[in-house]
Amino acid sequence: MSYSVGQTAGFAGITVRTLHHYDEIGLLCPSARSRAGHRRYDDADLDRLQQILFYRELGFPLDEVAVLLDDPDADPQEHLRRQHRLLTTRIERLQKMAAAVEHAMEARKMGINLTPEEKFELFGGNFDPDDYAEEAEQRWGGTEAYRESQRKAASYTKDDWLRIKAEADSINARLAALMESGAEPRSVEAMDLAEEHRQHISRFSYDCGYEIHRGLAEMYVADERFTATYDAVRPGLAAYIREAILANADRMA
Repeated sequence: MSYSVGQTAGFAGITVRTLHHYDEIGLLCPSARSRAGHRRYDDADLDRLQQILFYRELGFPLDEVAVLLDDPDADPQEHLRRQHRLLTTRIERLQKMAAAVEHAMEARKMGINLTPEEKFELFGGNFDPDDYAEEAEQRWGGTEAYRESQRKAASYTKDDWLRIKAEADSINARLAALMESGAEPRSVEAMDLAEEHRQHISRFSYDCGYEIHRGLAEMYVADERFTATYDAVRPGLAAYIREAILANADRMA
């Protein structure tokens, strides 16, 4: 069976123009052409495209991808093992940052009473919540929500932050599991978790009404930092949470 360039682009979630470019540089040349000269891709072509996209997601430039895939001594299984190792390392790093990034970006300056050593232990060495303080103040410093969150954050101890982080991780994990199960983001279960997410923010940061929660939902998909945080838990989770939050807000309207 073979597929058109449009079908192949749709399967992979890329543009037809990208496939044309891969063909032009010899990275992915279709195995056949139709009588009219149109590109046709077979299953082997799709396997190679998957490998290309894996490596691109991991940050490899196209010329290096070509060298890796065209190595006559390369074992296809080794490509998968290498990609799995690299992806696992990235996921582990992002998951350690996930809850901390969410709290830092949710409209507050985190006045955490922690030593540098405790910050390293709690948030990981690649993330310091104070790095987001200036941006948060510029965007929301004049709001009551910002002032409330700053007052609360300044009073938290290390144990408080561990408890807050654990609760946020639990909510995200349960949302990811629900998504994995095939439940729609507008299901009752998903909306209930969205409500729990809103109440978590209200308890530990600021009074998060439904309109504010809607705004956060949009930011989760509009701001690549938020998207990366949620999608590190499960690919597509940011968009799923957005839909669940919007559905819950509609339910409560």
